[in-house]
Amino acid sequence: MRTGRSACAGGSEEVLRGVRAAAFAVGGRAADMAPSRSLRIPVAVLLLLLWGAPWTHGRRSDVRIITDENWRELLEGEWMIEFYAPWCPACQNLQPEWESFAEWGEDLEVNVAKVDVTEQPGLSGRFIITALPTIYHCKNGEFRRYQGSRTKKDFINFISEKEWKSIEPVSSWLGPGSVLMSSMSALFQLSMWIRTCHNYFIEDLGLPVWGSYTVFALATLLSGLLLGLCMIFVADCLCPSKRRRPQPYPSKKLLLESSQPLKKVEEEQEADEEDVSEEEPESKERINTDSAQNAIRQRSVAPSLATDKSS
Repeated sequence: MRTGRSACAGGSEEVLRGVRAAAFAVGGRAADMAPSRSLRIPVAVLLLLLWGAPWTHGRRSDVRIITDENWRELLEGEWMIEFYAPWCPACQNLQPEWESFAEWGEDLEVNVAKVDVTEQPGLSGRFIITALPTIYHCKNGEFRRYQGSRTKKDFINFISEKEWKSIEPVSSWLGPGSVLMSSMSALFQLSMWIRTCHNYFIEDLGLPVWGSYTVFALATLLSGLLLGLCMIFVADCLCPSKRRRPQPYPSKKLLLESSQPLKKVEEEQEADEEDVSEEEPESKERINTDSAQNAIRQRSVAPSLATDKSS
């Protein structure tokens, strides 16, 4: 029913036939050399061990491994992906169920895969893995988080009965192929690279812990300085500042044309000053005549007041 498993079974049968023939030859020679039954027991034990070896070690797993290089294969077809860590007890308990579910992948027309988050930190950031194990269902680029029971039967029913349709897919701006999640993946990869460098400084180079922190502090300052310079350069290119252009030296014609209005203004000012100087004596004469008339009036009024007082 499954071509992969039938090919594996056919190969194992051929290996068993060869082992049987070799064991028979060894047993025959042992019987010729020493007809005692003491040699038949080791031969039988060896035969049993070789009989079970192809079934225990020759079987190929149906679970596919997803890495940062081939994760875009998830965007085509139907997938069930498990995110796990080797040290996680819950992940270890899930592995037998996941392996047995993967044997039904060909019948259900679904690809079963897994991701080791300790080896692929970029994918853990791209899918926002906050708990282990985490299982995602993907159908033609739409990702849904599986939150049901973690048994083989539940996985099969989830695919065969299309229970994934009742789950709302992850929004496009939070999808693994979006710009936001790509930057998150790069950030996770950077953190893992920093941890690797820190271990290299301490274990291989023998630097103290404070020495490693000093190296990272200096690197942070230099990278911030370079980033600031790049931002200033980009800002100047996009929004250049307005610079004052130097004024050209005026020619003789411009000087003559500009001097003529100045001369006119000076002549008008001189004429105004002359008019003001001519008006000043006239105003002084008027003031003098007015003051004389006032004095005459005061003199004429004084005798009349004296006669009134005497009467």
